[in-house]
Amino acid sequence: MLGLNDAAIFIIKTLGSLYLLIVLMRFILQLVRANFYNPLCQFIVKATQPLLKPLRRVIPSMFGLDMSSLVLALIVQMVLIAVILALKGFMVDWLLLVPWALIALFSLFLNILFYAMIISVILSWVAPGSHNPGAELVGQITEPVLAPFRRIIPNLGGLDISPIFAFIVIQLLQSWLIPRLAHFAFMPQGLLGLI
Repeated sequence: MLGLNDAAIFIIKTLGSLYLLIVLMRFILQLVRANFYNPLCQFIVKATQPLLKPLRRVIPSMFGLDMSSLVLALIVQMVLIAVILALKGFMVDWLLLVPWALIALFSLFLNILFYAMIISVILSWVAPGSHNPGAELVGQITEPVLAPFRRIIPNLGGLDISPIFAFIVIQLLQSWLIPRLAHFAFMPQGLLGLI
């Protein structure tokens, strides 16, 4: 029975995390004002539209952002945490589920930025100036993160070291801030890695 339970957790975690990633990407794309004519953006819109459409009728936009995608990401994260905890045999504390989901979403957001910057750095070496839809999307996601560092760090003549400083900030947030937030939210040890 233990093997079936672990298999169910693996399947739910994998599929739920994949959909959560797509929903959070939809929010990030709005946040960075990405080109929604990009084929990858079109896929994200079509994959999230069935669940977002009813939420849009209830949840208003704020600050020029469609908040329903962020609320949907929060709901998906909460359901994912609750199901995984239930399958692991833990009692679900519904009062703590919201802060746990917010912390997990923030961690996922930082991971998306981190890996987008890694892809951006690799593409700048392998295919600089590429007009591939994936490269364009990665550039649109990373540019708002790197722009403040580029204003501070002087141009070193063809070598952009701003991603190094962005990596440092993201790693500090991941290794210092996220564990402290998890501690204050009474998040069980290892739950963040479980999700």
